[in-house]
Amino acid sequence: MKQFFFVLIVTSSIIAQQQANSDSFRYKTNPNYIQQMGLYEVYNTKSADVVMLGNSITQGVNWNELLGRERIVNRGIASDVIEGFRSRLNFVFDLNPKVCFIMGGINDIYNWIPVDTIFSSYIKLIEEIQKQKIQVVIQSTLYVSPRWNNAADRNEQVEKLNQMLSDYANKHNIIFMDLNSKMSFRKMLIDDLTYDGVHLNGKGYKIWGKELDKVLKKLGL
Repeated sequence: MKQFFFVLIVTSSIIAQQQANSDSFRYKTNPNYIQQMGLYEVYNTKSADVVMLGNSITQGVNWNELLGRERIVNRGIASDVIEGFRSRLNFVFDLNPKVCFIMGGINDIYNWIPVDTIFSSYIKLIEEIQKQKIQVVIQSTLYVSPRWNNAADRNEQVEKLNQMLSDYANKHNIIFMDLNSKMSFRKMLIDDLTYDGVHLNGKGYKIWGKELDKVLKKLGL
């Protein structure tokens, strides 16, 4: 009987890992990913000081207009996951930026990928960027608001991921922007800052922009 339970546990673990691996490669069939990759191939921008790397939340605003700056390039893709970020880093490196701001993980969490797996991929992403002598700034994965699906359950995973990322940042002298401290209440994204429960509206981006500008000035940019 003990042997039966052992086999069952091991088998379940393998199935869970296979499911996580399958989910992490969904970016390859994401139509937004395919479209944006094609655009990156034809864009004429040759260099940038700052790259914003992320998913639809990053993609949803013109950063140069929001901040009144130039030389910020948006590399956000709707529905993208951390493994998707990693697979397109050449489009970051080609710009030879001084700093790369990362926000990601919420799509991974809503694909039910284990937080430990997300964190492991995130660290690989950071290390690959740093190898190119590009400074990394980690931005907290935003909570969703109460009206988004499974908000309470998924926000627990968001909190866990952010704690792991914050601890890693502190240990490795990386800036960690805790945007949730400005944009959430009781571990939920403030509903007034989003138009659907997860994607930000103008008020949300205004807060993010102010925090981003503070870090850029701190970095001398």
